[in-house]
Amino acid sequence: MQMRPKILVIEDDRKLSTALVSGIEAAGYEVLAANSAEEGFFIVHRVQPDLLLLDLTLPNRNGLDILQQIRREGIDVRVLILTSHNTIDDRVAGLKTGADDYMGKPFSFPELLARIEALLRRILPPVTPQAIKVSDLVLDTQARTAARGESKLDLTAREFDLLLYLAENRGRTVSREMLARDVWRETSRYTPIDNVIDVQMTRLRRKIDDPFPIKLLQTIRGIGFTLREP
Repeated sequence: MQMRPKILVIEDDRKLSTALVSGIEAAGYEVLAANSAEEGFFIVHRVQPDLLLLDLTLPNRNGLDILQQIRREGIDVRVLILTSHNTIDDRVAGLKTGADDYMGKPFSFPELLARIEALLRRILPPVTPQAIKVSDLVLDTQARTAARGESKLDLTAREFDLLLYLAENRGRTVSREMLARDVWRETSRYTPIDNVIDVQMTRLRRKIDDPFPIKLLQTIRGIGFTLREP
């Protein structure tokens, strides 16, 4: 099940904070709220949100201070400043301190949602559809099963991972380096894994292609492999 992105709103105007939480939740996100910099910084550490909406005018501590501390500690969170301080100098200061985006108040809520979506698109993995089809080959990504037509395919966990990667990149050629990095999670180019990949690819071809008249898995000599309709 795809996890909902978590957004933290740090805003001392409780009426505005409540409206933001309600509107952003209605757009499908999980939303938390804090009314002070200290409370917000505590939640950032505890929950590790994906995105932070940050007001600059907060009681006891300026919003830029918390942003500076977040960046100094290397906390990986996108930050969108949402403030009435909206001069060019204010924007420059906010972006230089480490904000990813900046909006002045009053603001358009549809534009705010569009900016939230754009920021999250940079950090969240794309959603994999439950079913992926290539010709008569169908993969169920949740049940981790595969079939060609009416025939269920008996795949090992590794073979399914390999086939899923090829199906997600259907029509494109993937290299052995890509497979080593993304399927086998090998980060060193000195790891001797090419033979392992070739053996697994041969076994996969025997299961998904050999019993069927239409061949989907192709070897591109000297480059890699591709899964595509003929």
